Amino acid sequence: MNLRFVPLGVGDAFSALYYSSSLLLIAGDGAGETRLLIDFPDPLRKVLREAALACGLDLRVETIQTAVLTHLHGDHVNGLELFGFYKRFIEGRRPVLYAADPVLAELWDGRLRAAMRQLKTPSGATHALELDDYFDTCVLKPDATASIGPFQVEIRPTNHHIPCYALRITCGDRRLGYSCDTNFDQDLIDWLAQDSNMIIHETNHATHTPYESLLGLPAGIRERMRLIHYPDDFQVDGSQIGCLRQGRVYEV
Repeated sequence: MNLRFVPLGVGDAFSALYYSSSLLLIAGDGAGETRLLIDFPDPLRKVLREAALACGLDLRVETIQTAVLTHLHGDHVNGLELFGFYKRFIEGRRPVLYAADPVLAELWDGRLRAAMRQLKTPSGATHALELDDYFDTCVLKPDATASIGPFQVEIRPTNHHIPCYALRITCGDRRLGYSCDTNFDQDLIDWLAQDSNMIIHETNHATHTPYESLLGLPAGIRERMRLIHYPDDFQVDGSQIGCLRQGRVYEV
């Protein structure tokens, strides 16, 4: 089974040029196609529309029913509120949301509850809602592999300010590694690179991964690596490691 993905965004939290980093994975073709959204840029429907115009695929939010959330920083989670509201009120569906337990434990009270906790009827009565009214939540565990349709998903914690998880996703004989947000961590890179056809790795300033550190990796890893989450001043065209471009389709 073929594995493709579209970077919906490639930027960091402060970008004025790009949408925030997010991936839409696509397995198979036609009627047998399965999609998996990785994180939630905002404004989600506009991000999807512009990516669709760029790549020529149908990327409407209605085509996405399953997602993985890596962590709770706004540039990765802000679009989740819209996703939940749209699925409930427009589609009448409850999508499946996967995340590690520390992420799910804080998601409702720490991010969504204030905006999504109740509905008011025309008569003025209120109806309380919880996270499970919007999403069918499933826990990802670092010591286990989750089967999400044709995708086999593994997670590993990264070195970040709050709980954050890298992903290793296998589909048929293709494997994709994604660092998500992290500082430079050779053990994590080795885990991502294990049997992977492509490695998506972040690069940025401060507590993120310096570009210079990635340049010091062996050629066999650098050749499989593509950069994401880069700052606006990053010289994409001059990079010695390939950079993902927003709204393009990539084959793994």
